[in-house]
Amino acid sequence: MTEATSKTALDVTALEGGYGSVQILNGIDLHVDEGEFVTIIGPNGCGKSTFIKAVFGLASHYGGTVKYDGENVSGWRTDKLASRGIGYVPQVDNVFPTLTVRENMEMGGIKFGSRVLADCIGRVCWTFPDLEPRMGDLAASLSGGERQMLAISRALISNPKFLMLDEPTAALSPLYQQQIMSCIDGLRNEGVTLLLVEQNARLSLARSDRGYIFAGGKVVHTGSAQELLDDDGIGAYFLGLQED
Repeated sequence: MTEATSKTALDVTALEGGYGSVQILNGIDLHVDEGEFVTIIGPNGCGKSTFIKAVFGLASHYGGTVKYDGENVSGWRTDKLASRGIGYVPQVDNVFPTLTVRENMEMGGIKFGSRVLADCIGRVCWTFPDLEPRMGDLAASLSGGERQMLAISRALISNPKFLMLDEPTAALSPLYQQQIMSCIDGLRNEGVTLLLVEQNARLSLARSDRGYIFAGGKVVHTGSAQELLDDDGIGAYFLGLQED
């Protein structure tokens, strides 16, 4: 992506947020250009997940500005953000366990007509073929990797232009990690703008354009993904988290 052609999709300035009276975010500045793949890394409890929840209307917004496609969307409800083409895949509680795989997918396109919804389900089954034979099974019966595939599938039903994912490979086997990341690579190739929170920093940064490092609810470093991977100091402290 060149400077001449880049267009900002998400532009966050001085964001403060948290849960109730507990402030977690202390003035976050972050932007994602259209078509970019950006990864947020940092130690546990630094505000990574809270940040994307605040952007998506799931955590309290105390101050600062969130702009999407040039429009101030600070404090918008999640349904309104979704209608603008923003998708979100949470780390936990990301499927409805008492619903079938198909019913979970249908929840992602609840406003669609039956024909459009069927086409969307067919498209995500092509992306995650392992789910197709499980369509009638309860989500509770799926493995961790299959549940994550289902959670991403439900988000993709609405055909988002900008997708945020919170720890998409957490607690998954190496095989499922690679499958999930291959799907994310495919979305990027289709032009979807991506913002990931990811503990497996090396896996995500290896395919990202840029990265942000959070600590204490603030951005402490940002740069190209390759710069972060090549920086010995950053590698020892942050990227080494996955070596334990």
